[in-house]
Amino acid sequence: MPKAPPRAPDRPEGDRIAKLLARAGVASRREVERMIADGRVSIDGKVLDTPATILQDLKGVTVDGKPVAKPEPTRLFAFHKPTGLLTAENDPQGRPTIYDALRNALPKNTPRVMPIGRLDLNTEGLLLLTNDGELKRQMELPSSGIPRTYRARTFGDITQEQLEELIDGITIDGMTYGSIDANLERRTGRNQWIEMTITEGKNREVRRVLEHLGLQVSRLIRTSYGPFELEDLPRGGAREVRKHELGRLRGDLRKWVHE
Repeated sequence: MPKAPPRAPDRPEGDRIAKLLARAGVASRREVERMIADGRVSIDGKVLDTPATILQDLKGVTVDGKPVAKPEPTRLFAFHKPTGLLTAENDPQGRPTIYDALRNALPKNTPRVMPIGRLDLNTEGLLLLTNDGELKRQMELPSSGIPRTYRARTFGDITQEQLEELIDGITIDGMTYGSIDANLERRTGRNQWIEMTITEGKNREVRRVLEHLGLQVSRLIRTSYGPFELEDLPRGGAREVRKHELGRLRGDLRKWVHE
């Protein structure tokens, strides 16, 4: 079996600064790259001009003039997002965000957390949050194929046979959506609950697919994300994921993520 090629002699040891700052919970890797482009990140007082910088640690690194603290242990929280909240830190229009609710839902010693993916303003249910930007990135990668399950209350005419056709994917207005596992749960007249499991998580995917099928969506709830379930978590409440659950997730990610 051939040996792996040796590390190039001119390549320094360490990781890209964007990855280190994401791991430290400053922001997601993509957001860090924007911060660098805006001149907000410095090393030993010199403004950084490229995210390709390789470092072994964050010694001497500042963001907005403030030293970056050492990374805290990774923490993961499950939050039952109510409708009417934006998945954002702030809103120029002054609308309430998830962080308004999280002030009361999370323990006082909780570090800054970032949402893993998003839920629309009028979508409720399970939203995962973490202080680890690298974990956030891995769980959001389309290549991870992490299943997300939703329950939708809809109005209109649909059959189980039509829903089963979604297993082969569907293209809507030039946008292709991958395999969707959809099942009709119960029906009362033209009202029904539909359960859908997706693995890509494209913007407004569930709503767009159901509306394309001629259905009106009156309620949409995410009930699971990967191995984590909403279960009986009260609306507006949060719980911390146990360490053994987090460890199992990391093992699953190593199998799911292909970069």
